[in-house]
Amino acid sequence: MRRYEASFIAKLSDSDAEAAETQVHLEFAVKCGYLSRAEGARLYREYESLLRMLVAMINGSSPRSFRL
Repeated sequence: MRRYEASFIAKLSDSDAEAAETQVHLEFAVKCGYLSRAEGARLYREYESLLRMLVAMINGSSPRSFRL
């Protein structure tokens, strides 16, 4: 299981980076008028929640401790 844990953490890290990048795209979408400020803020908060979960998983967990 040890070798899979490193792979799992790497995937979580990739997901963290992608979620943060999506937040940047949401900001641009609002500035360009593709999303309303309210909708952009709602989605941004959703991604903040997702990022907190990913960071928590990266910082102190093993793949076996998560139930999907």
